[in-house]
Amino acid sequence: MRKTYPLHIDGRHPDRVLDAVKHDVRKYLKRERRRDLPEGADFWDFDCKVAATKEEAQTVHLSELISGIDAVAKAQAVQVYVEVLAKTGKRQARPLPEGAVLTDELEEDDLPE
Repeated sequence: MRKTYPLHIDGRHPDRVLDAVKHDVRKYLKRERRRDLPEGADFWDFDCKVAATKEEAQTVHLSELISGIDAVAKAQAVQVYVEVLAKTGKRQARPLPEGAVLTDELEEDDLPE
């Protein structure tokens, strides 16, 4: 999704327009997450950009997307550009803490009572 949303619409309160923009973005994310995953993929990941215009768009993490939209609106911009592109993701194992050893055998202390 690559879309430019106006933030000032005649006859509508700016806060409600901003809420509608955020709702549309969340609805798109929810719809994309419902799609079937291709073979070998674990989850849907997203590449996100947000700014007042397409030329100024900065890459942001998905968790910062809504706050980025809020920041553009707070800067009194006339519009906000939002780009969200879905891609597949593969989970990676967490690294072991230093000094930890991976074994297949359980110790006496690890057994449940």
